[in-house]
Amino acid sequence: MRKMVFAAAASGMLLAGCSTMMGDDGMAGTRGSMAAGMPGDMTPENRTAYVEMAASSDMYEIQSSQMASSRAQNPAMRSFAQMMITDHTNTSQQLMAAASAAGLPPMTPRLLPMHADMLARLQSRSGADFDREYGRQQLMAHQEAVALHSNYAARGDTPALRVVAGAAVPIVTRHLDMVRQWPR
Repeated sequence: MRKMVFAAAASGMLLAGCSTMMGDDGMAGTRGSMAAGMPGDMTPENRTAYVEMAASSDMYEIQSSQMASSRAQNPAMRSFAQMMITDHTNTSQQLMAAASAAGLPPMTPRLLPMHADMLARLQSRSGADFDREYGRQQLMAHQEAVALHSNYAARGDTPALRVVAGAAVPIVTRHLDMVRQWPR
């Protein structure tokens, strides 16, 4: 029971941290993304909270990149979007398999409010404005995902999920490095 209360509190703090660091436009404020502005120990170490957050992150990446694969004007961005769909589909499958092996009940991944809001903002954009918004969101989302997976790999409570988190870190870091090369 105590672990469940802690997990709920940790998830709430992380989500609250996201909302307090967002500007009026929904993007990270001057302190940067959640990952850049918060210590790694603010990401969940509880398996349920980690799986929920990682699944939402992957789902956001897949859905936003499905939009970008057809709507982005920049051909390199469209190519990146295809890679996101492939890579995050794979990391989602690995995450769900490890969660099942760890004894977690089957779950249907859902978008956390932060990711749903990001998709809504992206949906409302077109042309060069879409490309800029997709780029901003990818930068923030990948910074947050690196922090999430790195922390869980180092301190998470379930060995099978720690392995999956550790395997995700270099993939997400490579994506982040690519996004950082895009013109602003």
